[in-house]
Amino acid sequence: MAFKLFIDSDVVIDFFTDREPHANPASELFELNEKGDVVLYLSAVSINNIYYIVRKFLGHKKSIEVVETLTGMTEIIGTSKEEIVQALKNDFNDFEDSIQYSSALTIKGVDAIITRNIKDYRNSTIAVMTPLNFLKLKEKSED
Repeated sequence: MAFKLFIDSDVVIDFFTDREPHANPASELFELNEKGDVVLYLSAVSINNIYYIVRKFLGHKKSIEVVETLTGMTEIIGTSKEEIVQALKNDFNDFEDSIQYSSALTIKGVDAIITRNIKDYRNSTIAVMTPLNFLKLKEKSED
C-alpha cells in the first residue's frame, strides 16, 4: 500500500529548481510517486507560491509548465472555509503552515507531512518529517 504524503511547497520548489542540497531527496520522493510507492498530496494554496518562487529561477513560461506537470503528478486538494477556520484555531506561529496543516488533516489516512520546516509543524498530530528522514524511514521499514 502506498504512503500518503502531504508535501509542503518547499519540497516541490527544491525538486523543480534543483536547489542543493535538498534536490536529491525531493527528487527521490517524486520518483517513488511515479512508481506508485507513495501518493503525493499538495494544497491548491501552494500552487501560487510555487509558481511565484519557481518563476524567479525559470521564468514565466517554464513555471507554467511546472504547474501543469504538478497537476499530473500530484493529488491537489482544495482549501475551503473550513480549513481556514481550522487554521485560525491551530497553535501555529506561521499562518501559511497552519493552513497547510489544516488541509493535510482532510486527507483520509495521511501518513506524514513532508517539509524542510519541521519546527513550524511542532503542534501537528500528523507525523512530520523531512524528505530525507522519510526516505530513511521507508528504507528501514523495507529491511
